[in-house]
Amino acid sequence: MRTIAMREALREAMQEEMRRDEKVFLLGEEVAEYNGAYKVSQGMLDEFGAKRVIDTPISELGFAAVAVGAAQNGLRPIVEFMTWNFAVLALDQILNTASKMLAMSGGQVGCPIVFRGPNGSAGQLGAQHSTAFESYYANIPGLKVISPSNPYDAKGLLKAAIRDDDPVVFMECEVCYGDKGDVPEGEYIIEIGKCDIKRPGRDVTIVSYNKMMKVALGAAEELAKEGIEAEVIDLRTIRPLDWFTILESVKKTNRLVIVEEQWPFASVSSEIAYRIQKEGFDYLDAPIRRITSVDAPMHYAPTLVGAYLPDVPRTVKLVKEVMYMKK
Repeated sequence: MRTIAMREALREAMQEEMRRDEKVFLLGEEVAEYNGAYKVSQGMLDEFGAKRVIDTPISELGFAAVAVGAAQNGLRPIVEFMTWNFAVLALDQILNTASKMLAMSGGQVGCPIVFRGPNGSAGQLGAQHSTAFESYYANIPGLKVISPSNPYDAKGLLKAAIRDDDPVVFMECEVCYGDKGDVPEGEYIIEIGKCDIKRPGRDVTIVSYNKMMKVALGAAEELAKEGIEAEVIDLRTIRPLDWFTILESVKKTNRLVIVEEQWPFASVSSEIAYRIQKEGFDYLDAPIRRITSVDAPMHYAPTLVGAYLPDVPRTVKLVKEVMYMKK
């Protein structure tokens, strides 16, 4: 094991897969000469050359379309969006072409492509640069959606995504690129569609993903000081959704709290709550509760940013409510 940053883990995943398979290439804004907007692709132009690490114009729809066409003709593109907030301009290619082509062609034309980049809020960036998109893309049949929270998961899941024959939406975290974690020396791959129990517990299940895992784990630490042992589950993959692991945890803890950065309406937590109450109603000793972003655009002021996003104190309070503890 060695300790590396999230950006290094993602870079290693791409480098290893590009060395392994000459059909894999990277394109996006500033991925080559500038070494990536977040330095994820640093040094890759020098190693692989301008035919496999390609700077594009500022046109998400245009370079996404080029990549989708390449995927349909046997290549394996990795498309980097500077942020998923900009990728809405490429939604036509992701929704109407990449996700549907296998079905529309009767299985004759696939689209092995990875769309990746930072998702959600990153501090004071204003409303137009602060949207979390997991539930948007998870609502599209034909796509797989991955949202990792740490370097180990990010590397193993990105390698799996690049090898996958379906289009994969890979949502990273802008404020987590510098986060460090343990990553093995050798090659490893993490299966797409499997949750991971980051902290075992017996009293309540807390489910989260991406940067909100910091909130979930922070809340578990605070709760442990009061004798409440929370089991914390990292979804890692939003679609396919491993709700079976969550159900098995709820069978043990009998309580479920979900923490996410999505807006509340039709969110990932909505789907989880439906699945668990449907299949595990008899195991629940309290209503399923969730904490999400506020149902409004996120504004620039730091006080509003703080009020907008889930945090540890509010998560602890919510857990105590499902434990029926006095305030």
